[in-house]
Amino acid sequence: MNNENTTADSFPSRSVRRPAALALIAAAGVVALAACGGGQPSGEQSSDARKNAKAPTVLWMGDSIAEAEAPALGAALKAGDAGFRSMAAAGGGGVVGEIAKPTWGRLAEELKSAKPDVVAYQITTYDWGTPDEQRAGYERLAKQVNEAGADLVIVSAPPFKIDDFYKPHAAEIKTAPKSAEEVADKKEGKVRFLDAAALWGTDHAAPKAQRSKDGIHSCQQGSAAFAQWLTGELGRRYSFEPAPLDRWATGSWTGDKVYAPLGCK
Repeated sequence: MNNENTTADSFPSRSVRRPAALALIAAAGVVALAACGGGQPSGEQSSDARKNAKAPTVLWMGDSIAEAEAPALGAALKAGDAGFRSMAAAGGGGVVGEIAKPTWGRLAEELKSAKPDVVAYQITTYDWGTPDEQRAGYERLAKQVNEAGADLVIVSAPPFKIDDFYKPHAAEIKTAPKSAEEVADKKEGKVRFLDAAALWGTDHAAPKAQRSKDGIHSCQQGSAAFAQWLTGELGRRYSFEPAPLDRWATGSWTGDKVYAPLGCK
């Protein structure tokens, strides 16, 4: 399996050092999630028990929100013996409309080199268009992914602040999850839709949404909670056991440079 993480580098390059306390807060947050039924069984396991021979290789797609989630998701999947690669891209990454043009070429390259078992696409803040246009984009994505021998999992975006930039597209942003779910319903298991509202809720300003100061992206704590939730969902569907939190939640990923511009503490 290819365990390379090629998260797009679109943010400033300065690195950050996060104290152990921050990482422990992230771990505590996802432990609370697990206690509410969102995680896998905890506790120490033998090395043999932790090995996941059938754990999939996952290709992660999305925009800058997905890019901020990628470090934690990569750490969680790799700790569970799954392969991981990210092509999430700030300012793009979508599959609907004109902005999707760069996505298609890069996706073809990533499918060929990473050979993923699962492509997980988080609906972007740029999936603008009519429901028909959205469905066409998701159907094209499904076709390209399925023809490469992989399953497609479409994940709804977390709730985020609809600022002046997004206001003209608020209605399109609202219809995207339903359009994606309609495509998944027609694909008989080769395409799945996951509603992340189970984790985040629907109000970006609520504590449950775990948005950073900008109201859009997640900090380390939110990203860790998302990684715990998504690996749990993938584990149930692809018959592998996600790694215990203590194997990844306080790792070096918490110092990834993607968090520096977000005001994370």
